Amino acid sequence: MCTSLSYRDKAGKVYFGRTLELTIDLPYQMTYLPAGFSTTSEIAGHAPLTYAARYGVLAVTMPIRIPTPQAPLAISDLKVLEGINDQGLTFSLLSYPTAAGKQKSVAMTQAVLSASDLGTWSLGQFATVAEVKAALAAQPILLAPLAILGGVESPFHYVVHDASGAALVIEFDGGQMTVYDNPVGVMTNGPAFGWHLTNLDNYTFLSNVDKASASFGGYKAVQPDSGIATAGLPASNTSVGRFVRAAYYAQYTEKADTPDLAVRTLAHVMNNFDRPRGVSIDYPEAGGGHLEVKGLDQPGGAAYATEFTCWTSLSDLDRKVFFLRDYRSLNFTRFDLAALAALKEPKVLPVSRLAEMPDATEALKNVPVAA
Repeated sequence: MCTSLSYRDKAGKVYFGRTLELTIDLPYQMTYLPAGFSTTSEIAGHAPLTYAARYGVLAVTMPIRIPTPQAPLAISDLKVLEGINDQGLTFSLLSYPTAAGKQKSVAMTQAVLSASDLGTWSLGQFATVAEVKAALAAQPILLAPLAILGGVESPFHYVVHDASGAALVIEFDGGQMTVYDNPVGVMTNGPAFGWHLTNLDNYTFLSNVDKASASFGGYKAVQPDSGIATAGLPASNTSVGRFVRAAYYAQYTEKADTPDLAVRTLAHVMNNFDRPRGVSIDYPEAGGGHLEVKGLDQPGGAAYATEFTCWTSLSDLDRKVFFLRDYRSLNFTRFDLAALAALKEPKVLPVSRLAEMPDATEALKNVPVAA
């Protein structure tokens, strides 16, 4: 479903990449929310929570509902899936099917944050992972049923990274929230994050050094090619397999000399998690877990479901530059947060308009003000 990882260049600067996989292309929007923008998060039965952004936020967003002629989409309907703020803090939402369950009781008079608004709350108000972690200790957060997902309670977990390299996982499991420091800087989907760390104990033999020869009795075996070091990596696209592969590539990929080379290197790393349509398929009668989006059916009444990489993003946390490519393109589109800083109103640009656009910073600046 999703793979995320952090990477450092030779100077120790931090970069972050992630992919998002689903069985259908959704109406993703590139959204800029300026400093000062106010958001209200609401959970039925509780006091609303209103907060103003201290920092500018650039994010890939998704409408939380299907619009109608009577009720067109508003900026408040766009929820953050992936984003970066002008301090170099990133936020990512990744699928986690076992999030829902009995939640901690919160007084009805206490303002709570809907998990759907964690993106604007984190990116808008905080500059570092440490600040987010401290704020989480004081702010009640609840999962809300999402009509667009058929009423399922937010089936996601969340990762936060900052320019120092610190990383945090916010995970609801069976309704209970746990906040983890993430020493690996990698995340995929289920099982729980702690399980993934324990599973890495099974891969202490991994190394990027090719062992090109060995002796078996009187026979000396010699590799005719390079690359044998990766033979021990799990090959599947399961969450478990991708977590180990992501940890390996983040650890061993050569550290780039410059920021531009680092972004290019990270793009090569993320290519290892790029999934074309049809590589694995699920027939309805065989089961298989996929997010089902209400009102958006499989295109053309397809006989099977196939997850593909809807988009891949790269973030330069030091220069505050964001890159995105969707399934229609092999090239990334660039956004520069510094060049967006003068904006005073939200801006929204459909991701579908980005194909083969090398830099969309000006295009985003020039769209009409979002409602």
